[in-house]
Amino acid sequence: MPHVVALYRHPVKGFTPEKLPALTVQADGRIAGDRVLAFRFADAASPEERDGLDYWPKSKGLALETFPGLAALRLAYDDAAQHVRIDHAGKTLVEAGLDEDGRAELIAAVTAFVLESPDGKRLQRPGRLPLALVGDGESSRFQDRGRGYVSVHSDASVAALGAALAHEVDDRRFRSNVVIGGVDAWDELDWQGEVTIGDVRLATAGPIVRCLATHANPDSGARDASVLKTLTGSLGQGEPTLGRLLILPGVTGAVGEDAGVGGTIRVGDEVLVG
Repeated sequence: MPHVVALYRHPVKGFTPEKLPALTVQADGRIAGDRVLAFRFADAASPEERDGLDYWPKSKGLALETFPGLAALRLAYDDAAQHVRIDHAGKTLVEAGLDEDGRAELIAAVTAFVLESPDGKRLQRPGRLPLALVGDGESSRFQDRGRGYVSVHSDASVAALGAALAHEVDDRRFRSNVVIGGVDAWDELDWQGEVTIGDVRLATAGPIVRCLATHANPDSGARDASVLKTLTGSLGQGEPTLGRLLILPGVTGAVGEDAGVGGTIRVGDEVLVG
């Protein structure tokens, strides 16, 4: 029986996911606490507009696609206190709130870490420094698309990719919110229509075409797995695809929109398709 085996949220765009027993799908179709903060480049501290919605492309800030070394950091976010802690190699790199002084501390520590890493030269390109820490710590604004969504993949698809790579593959590489068990590899790519997870009714949207972020080891940050080439090569895909997007029916995606009916998804919840 298809069911939820793991749940993740990513409080800061491009940083460590938090593994949780439950996630809340808000009425705007976004996961509560997911991608509520982001480190943006100096020339991209304000959102672009796409289809009438705020849009924050990952190319305009720190993201694993271009800064894989971020994966070596461990981040924890306290929603209630609006407090961020970032650890590296078992030691606390920085710990601060989201007031002006706290943001300055977080920016300084992350900037120094990236500049001292193998990715440092990329951060020194024109228009990138100084970084800005944007987001109110509550609104999920920094997904890769303007419309709110829940990202899903199956553990069987990840296992099939790992077999093709002859390399153990961790779910965290794919930065999905929901990992499904009890289905065959790639089944989620064929889902159509309605998908109900626990008491949350969703609808299928597009498959997820993957980027270089998936090459980064989620512990070390080293690019140690040729995921894209394997998906399109030995696995025969037209585009490097793993997982799919789910949306709330009737929601256009504006932050805070109340057109949908969200709910809570829990580990162990049954997944019904169609």
